[in-house]
Amino acid sequence: MRAFSFPVTAVLGPTNTGKTHLAIERMCGHSSGMIGFPLRLLAREVYDRVVKLKGAKQVALITGEERIVPPDARWFLCTAESMPLQRDLAFVALDEAQLGADPERGHIFTDRLLRARGREETMILGSETLRPMVKALVPDAEIVNRPRFSTLSYAGARKLSRLPKRSVVVAFSADEVYAVAEMIRRLHGGAAVVMGALSPRTRNAQVAMFQAGEVDYLVATDAIGMGLNMDVNHVAFASLTKFDGHRQRRLTVSEMAQIAGRAGRHQRDGTFGALTADGPGAFTPEEIHAIEHHHFPKLDFLYWRDGEPDCSSVDALIASLEAKPDNRVLRAAPVATDLAVLKRLTEDDTVRDRARSPSQVARLWAACGVPDFRKLGVDPHARLVARLYDYLSTGNGHIAAPWFADQVARLDDVTGDVETIAGRIAAIRTWAYIAHRGDWLADPAHWAARTAAVEERLSDALHASLTQRFVDKRTTALLRQIGKDAGALPVVIGEEGEVLVEDHAIGTLEGFRFTVAADARHADKRLLLAAVEKRLGAELAKRGRELAESSDDAFSISIDEAVDSRRPTPPRRRPGPSSTEQSGKGVAPSENALRLGPGLRRGSGDIEIVWRGVHVANLVPGTNLAQPRVLLDRAVETLDPALRKAAQARIDRWVADQLARHLPVFGALDACLRDAAAGAPLRAVAGALLDAGGLLPRRAIGAQIEALDPAARKKLHRMGVTIGTLDLFAPALLKPGPARWRQILMRLGEGAREGATVLPRNAQGADLPFGFRPLGQQAVRVDLVERIARAAHDARKGRAPFPLDTALATSMGLQPETLARLMAQLGFRAARPGDDGKPRWMWQGLTPNAKRKPPPRDNAFAALAGMLDG
Repeated sequence: MRAFSFPVTAVLGPTNTGKTHLAIERMCGHSSGMIGFPLRLLAREVYDRVVKLKGAKQVALITGEERIVPPDARWFLCTAESMPLQRDLAFVALDEAQLGADPERGHIFTDRLLRARGREETMILGSETLRPMVKALVPDAEIVNRPRFSTLSYAGARKLSRLPKRSVVVAFSADEVYAVAEMIRRLHGGAAVVMGALSPRTRNAQVAMFQAGEVDYLVATDAIGMGLNMDVNHVAFASLTKFDGHRQRRLTVSEMAQIAGRAGRHQRDGTFGALTADGPGAFTPEEIHAIEHHHFPKLDFLYWRDGEPDCSSVDALIASLEAKPDNRVLRAAPVATDLAVLKRLTEDDTVRDRARSPSQVARLWAACGVPDFRKLGVDPHARLVARLYDYLSTGNGHIAAPWFADQVARLDDVTGDVETIAGRIAAIRTWAYIAHRGDWLADPAHWAARTAAVEERLSDALHASLTQRFVDKRTTALLRQIGKDAGALPVVIGEEGEVLVEDHAIGTLEGFRFTVAADARHADKRLLLAAVEKRLGAELAKRGRELAESSDDAFSISIDEAVDSRRPTPPRRRPGPSSTEQSGKGVAPSENALRLGPGLRRGSGDIEIVWRGVHVANLVPGTNLAQPRVLLDRAVETLDPALRKAAQARIDRWVADQLARHLPVFGALDACLRDAAAGAPLRAVAGALLDAGGLLPRRAIGAQIEALDPAARKKLHRMGVTIGTLDLFAPALLKPGPARWRQILMRLGEGAREGATVLPRNAQGADLPFGFRPLGQQAVRVDLVERIARAAHDARKGRAPFPLDTALATSMGLQPETLARLMAQLGFRAARPGDDGKPRWMWQGLTPNAKRKPPPRDNAFAALAGMLDG
């Protein structure tokens, strides 16, 4: 290796020797500097410290997913992978350099150990195990050994129930971390959680709880072994084995010491131990002695890979990445994910064709360097990289903004459990990494800010979820405040309806309904309900008075979709001639078709009356559609009798006003139904129309229509009802406002779009209950059917063939086949075209109503019928 004229110092020693603190002091004493760290979390922690010393405008943070580089930055805190080696800086340091022996990332640390140099001073920080490697690779380096400030001693095995306060329990998988944290919550009230996969924001929030004494325990992975500083007295190992990506193995003594060394801070002694005294989870005497006396096997090799590979061609790149080192203490690094992905992609001739120039080869290698934060494995990650390189190697070389935006938007969701949110954070780290590649996006600054904002929201949500799941702060606050006296609870209602005790949510008050927090323990619920019962009475009474005095615009109505979705959907007829449209003849609809409207009205959907966004009552069936009943919600019924009566009267009045405004036809039909002087035929028609919601096929009550005298027909017309050729209907009910109210009262669901006159047969609302008559492949609004019927009758002269002006049908959008079906239903048949070639029609008359067959005379019901006739 080549020698360097500037000083290189290797500061070696166990944990809690102040190595990192020394490096920070030395860096800040120079005009510029940089430190490379093994973890993003640690880089962020030191960045925050240096910002306090030097100011935010002069300090930079560079990690894969985060890049804060002010124009005048002089001091740089980075992850080892992200160190900008091309910068000329006075001071450079590499922390935890012994990670050069790590199979996965070791080649990065080895490369930095060999190439990262400061103009005036270079510092290598690491374990004493690194000494032989420093002597072999950096022979001119001065090696300084630093002793531990405090004593680290073995405290024996202790169960979770007997752990001392200010303890950290270390586990080696997310599932194990969560299981231990849950057990500590049950035993001790709560625990903070720290894992390497957490974002710095979540990790800092969790550690802050531990540092502030809100919880006395912390559960972590081995990520805490890399220099994360906390006030820890005892480190307990939940196990001594881990999966290293290839196999399940026992920790090395050096790894045990690195983690155990987090116990004790500066000159305060610390202890370590296990949760079990026997089996593979227990320390051996030899391991205990080595950890206490800091005696560990020296490293005899480091992993290496060319840090500046040859990008002249794809093959040259792969060859340089697979090259063997020429030093006896270096070993070729195992095939890492980036190299495995590169090999997988270059099996594709398309990729090779695009990566012919050195710049494109470099771009391909950069794409392969996108970390697999989600731990998906080579194949799934290679598919993502292939998609990225497809964008980077074509067009303007930018990733498509709509695709990138869609990937980020999918992750901008803070709902779900701890595991779900943690998975989204891992995924957003990928897109944050991509956003910080300066030439990969058209507007990288925008997307860097966007991904950072999403990660912050997810981080806050994850912290909240972790705290909610593993820290029982609410119950602790309750018992500290009042013991068992519920009446003494200091209850506060937040702006969003949250009910708080000492800033801890115990439930929500939505309208008049209080709901205990879903995560409250069963034993606490009675206490919480008792507290609310005593303290929220005045608030409920206030809301009751506001309800009784509200204006009309405070109310609305809707169908509860969650309930209504369980209602069976009425069967649709297949396209083609239906029971009401046989070719050339009008035929009475089937019994099922006649009952479609009333059947839907008796559906199971709940019609909700909403006040200020809160459900306060249901509209339930009454005598008929004109007289529905208002049933107060149970929460409103808990008001005192006077307020309850006032609320009922106010809602009744609002419903009556809405019906009078939107559905006056219903009121007129109901009044006619109750008017004995109206005559039996008219009352029969009014009753049938009201039951069908103001729209009924004429043939359904053909006999009653024929029985109406002219006066009755005029009276029906004054009520707003049109007796059409095919249908009886109230035109006013087809307008948007009345149509919506009618659909809600009949529980029909959503109808056609506003203003629609002709619909495709399979469209929403293309049925008679919604005011549309199906005709083959189309459905036509019933009032327009009647307009065409009138135009046809105006044009005909007796039974002679006549042409029909099709301008009206064409303007509606009727297809020729639809018009033909309609004319057949109206009683016309096609005649021979005229000399001008235009279609002609002939009147043949509507099929008379089928007469009801007399009942048989040879059964018991015949005698009963005779008695009734008499």
